[in-house]
Amino acid sequence: MSHTAHIPSHRKPRRNAPKTALRAGVAGGVLSTIAVAGAAGPAQAEPVTQTIEMPTITSGLSPAVAASAQATQQVAQDLQTQAQEDAAAASAAKTAKKAKAEAVRKAEAKKKAEAAAKAKAAAKAKAEAAERASRTAARTTLSAASGSTTAASSSYASSATGSAASVIAFAQAQVGDAYVSGGTGPNSWDCSGLVQAAFRSVGVDLPRVSQAQSTAGTQVSLSNLQPGDILYWGGAGSAYHVGIYVGGGEFVGAQNSSTGVVQRPLSYDPPSGAVRVL
Repeated sequence: MSHTAHIPSHRKPRRNAPKTALRAGVAGGVLSTIAVAGAAGPAQAEPVTQTIEMPTITSGLSPAVAASAQATQQVAQDLQTQAQEDAAAASAAKTAKKAKAEAVRKAEAKKKAEAAAKAKAAAKAKAEAAERASRTAARTTLSAASGSTTAASSSYASSATGSAASVIAFAQAQVGDAYVSGGTGPNSWDCSGLVQAAFRSVGVDLPRVSQAQSTAGTQVSLSNLQPGDILYWGGAGSAYHVGIYVGGGEFVGAQNSSTGVVQRPLSYDPPSGAVRVL
């Protein structure tokens, strides 16, 4: 045996490396204890455990979270309401713009229609004035041609012969009869009804209405009239009145409901033209 076998060693016992365990958790909103264990002695020694109480750090957290969530929800609702209001305002503005455009369009259309109506009325007035001037000129010409003929010359007896004389005699025989629109005799007439009946008495079949009678024969000048010619007022083919020239600057016609069938000088109502059938 070694002479040192019974000499106790002066080396200190080896300590194991400190071991620390940390366990922490949150249970019920409270941080649990922290356990620290360290080997203070030989490996076989019992670990030392120290408990440290930590303060609660989540106290009052749930009400704050709820308040924050409520505030967030309110902001979201406010944003949604604002978006709806903005959309409604945009829609209203669009509708107002469309309504304004439609009102402007209607106003322009009305303005154009009024301008067209005024132009039409002006053109009509101008045409009527021109027609009156033309008739006045014709009246002056016919008055000069008929000399001093007056209503007293209504007893003028035509010197026409043959068919023309018969037509004139028939027409003069109806002087004094009534004027009735659509009348064809024997005691009431309209203008074209009298002319048609007068020519029918000599076997000449004329159209019934003034428009057609104004183109039934050969157009002749008012300065070259012969007894038996058909006089017309208005345009050829669109005449509104007819009568029969009886010679001596006079005519017979069913004028209107006030005068009936009369014999008058051409200056009484100058015609527009004449046609010759016989």
